[in-house]
Amino acid sequence: MESVALHQIGDAVPVAMLVVDHNARVMTANAAAVAMLGAGLTDRPFVTVLRQPLINRAVDQTLAPTQAQEPASTRLSATIRARGREQNCIVTVSPLTVRGRRGAVVVLEDTTGVEQAEQMRRDFVANVSHELRTPLTALMGFIETLRGPARDDAAARERFLAIMDREAGRMNRLIGDLLSLSRVEQEERRRPVERLDLAALVRGACATLAPTAKAANQTLRQIDKGLTAPVAGDPDQIQQVLHNLIENAIKYGSRAQSGGEVRVTLFHVPHEPVLRGPGWAVEVADDGEGIDHVHLPRLTERFYRVDTHRSREKGGTGLGLAIVKHIVARHRGRLKIDSMKGQGSRFTVILPEWVPPGSGSKQGRGG
Repeated sequence: MESVALHQIGDAVPVAMLVVDHNARVMTANAAAVAMLGAGLTDRPFVTVLRQPLINRAVDQTLAPTQAQEPASTRLSATIRARGREQNCIVTVSPLTVRGRRGAVVVLEDTTGVEQAEQMRRDFVANVSHELRTPLTALMGFIETLRGPARDDAAARERFLAIMDREAGRMNRLIGDLLSLSRVEQEERRRPVERLDLAALVRGACATLAPTAKAANQTLRQIDKGLTAPVAGDPDQIQQVLHNLIENAIKYGSRAQSGGEVRVTLFHVPHEPVLRGPGWAVEVADDGEGIDHVHLPRLTERFYRVDTHRSREKGGTGLGLAIVKHIVARHRGRLKIDSMKGQGSRFTVILPEWVPPGSGSKQGRGG
């Protein structure tokens, strides 16, 4: 009866827990422990379950019969290897009376995810600091020069002020993207429900960016065949996705001075497996140099750049595709990136087709 009660209590505990008897054999292991360490844990010597000297020493000290007084709990940090991977854990070993004799309960809290998140936070702060330091250093240097040697040199002053304006603009874009990324992450769990016409947003984005394409010696071609594309979404965020993808294609989609064409195609997807239903897709394709396949899995990481110098030269912050990824995730959509070196790139966003509230059926094309 006691072992059944221990098992029931253990399964109610959300972290891995093992109960050890006075012979240092595992009496029971809860579901979280089985998930972490594997099956077949009970009725085995504890030392064969966790081959970690620090933890085994703590268990031995807790079970030691020479101690006149009840031993205190031991809390320690340890790295364990289970199921082929290493996990960082906070381990608590506490005394427990089992069948009238001294036993122990071992609790394992996996902190691997917490530590990875903390490392990501440190990396993010370091990246932001680096991205801001570069233009700030340039601004401070030119201010010092303008106060000194270039004070009375009109030509140098104009040249330096132009560079300072560019660097200040770069910082402003970076801060804007950081704020945008923060807002998107905060809202990511709230799915938009407003009905939008994706086709109208595509036409608006193309009209807005046509002068930018012309200035870059690019042709911006919109292909939607007059469709109406109903989706549920946040209009500002969808507009931001379209602008980011089209601007990227304009910036990086041409080869040297020969120009190129950016094609923005809207089409219906009868069934998208990831969405588990129909959707509407916007594909932004260019004729640029393309991206080596080794870079594709990391393109949506914050501050990841294929060509750091070229990206900064074009005014990129390294956050655009990260913002796109989070917005698409909030809309329960899908982002696909296809590119080969020397053959251009295609970025495709697929959003679920809008379904009227309370409707059990999927909405048809253009409805």
